[in-house]
Amino acid sequence: MQFKIAIIGRPNVGKSTLFNRLAGKRLAIVDDRPGVTRDRRNADVSWGGLEFTLIDTAGLDNADRDSLEGRMQNQTAAAIKEADLCVFVMDSRAGLTPMDKHFSALLRRGGRPVIILANKAEGRAGDVGALEAHALGFGTPILFSAEHGDGMSDLFQAIRHERDDWEANLESDEFVDDGEADRPLKIAVIGRPNAGKSTLVNQLIGESRLLTGPEAGITRDAIAVKWRWQGRDIQLVDTAGLRKKARIKDRLEKLSAGDALHTLKFAEVVILLVDASQPFENQDLKLADLIAREGRAVVIGVNKWDLVKNKQITRKKLDEMVGRLLPQIRGVPVVTLSAAQGKGLDKLIKAACEIHDVWNKRIATAKLNAWLADVSNEHPPPADKGRRVRLRYMTQPNARPPSFVAFSQRASSVPESYIRYLINALRDYFNLKGVPIRFHIRSGNNPYVDK
Repeated sequence: MQFKIAIIGRPNVGKSTLFNRLAGKRLAIVDDRPGVTRDRRNADVSWGGLEFTLIDTAGLDNADRDSLEGRMQNQTAAAIKEADLCVFVMDSRAGLTPMDKHFSALLRRGGRPVIILANKAEGRAGDVGALEAHALGFGTPILFSAEHGDGMSDLFQAIRHERDDWEANLESDEFVDDGEADRPLKIAVIGRPNAGKSTLVNQLIGESRLLTGPEAGITRDAIAVKWRWQGRDIQLVDTAGLRKKARIKDRLEKLSAGDALHTLKFAEVVILLVDASQPFENQDLKLADLIAREGRAVVIGVNKWDLVKNKQITRKKLDEMVGRLLPQIRGVPVVTLSAAQGKGLDKLIKAACEIHDVWNKRIATAKLNAWLADVSNEHPPPADKGRRVRLRYMTQPNARPPSFVAFSQRASSVPESYIRYLINALRDYFNLKGVPIRFHIRSGNNPYVDK
């Protein structure tokens, strides 16, 4: 069975140019006019040892189902269903458009893994548009130029990562159900060297799958392991220990650290494993902040709990430190465990599954606006030069992580302190504790008033 990749995006974002570059020949017609591509076009590609079938598709657009454009969109929808991976292409120079947002929802419903490509980013002209692509909820976009070939190595690594996951699924009948098994929950385990990451993964799967020992830095590559927990398919990824950047001198360690950070971008839940004897050192806090900035769900596992003497006092100190040092993920679950003795592991994975549900949570627009009215009346935004600042409307465009947008005619006048107040109030009212929250305030009235 051949791995299939579909190139998806609105018209004239460079899909066919990308198709030709990956195929190594001019197979698809390329023109500045939108809508040139109509049918699905396949090409067998061999690229640096990766072999896959590439599918070029028509640009997604709103159209009547029975029209030519509507039938083209049906072909694109069929390609999404057929593919094992979708590469969603956006024009970084044009920025994120309503059409991009509309059809990113179609990709999410398709249930396929997605790589987002910010095309036309040569010469840093598309940096701002690429930053906007984070709002789609598909992770960090790859800065790319299909015309000039910039970003090819990053795209290669991303495709290889997804292709390896696909192959692992094929090799294990345990995770295949009539060819339509749900994709496993991706959990990455990260932490400082010698925190017990490999020991934890071995205990969870019940075998010595990963090399362990008292020496720090044994793990070099990010190793993915398939596992089933209480009927749920899970992919565990063990990673190399991450030290302070200034301490990394060896080239091999730099590559290992880069692989670990790359894995973080593709995880859904991250278990940050800390040593109970030295909890929340500066490197632990930097890793927690990195996870939050990447928008991943996180569970903090405090390992080697069996070596702690006064557990009650230590636990109280841990909770105080988490609340004080990690306000950006306030309410994050903290689970004490002993990987060596196999204690606390079910509680850890249960917390990971629960935080994954929170990370995917969507809130109805009506509920959000009722909440916004209450909270802004109780504590209104600071006035701007004596003029009242009103938040007129609010919606949630994305989950994974929960992302919210409020609209105001004086958006630039809303201070960061008030945005933090809204984020904390959102956490408490809608039970979004422990996950990163994206909150933006934009100028203008309700953009959906006519809809």
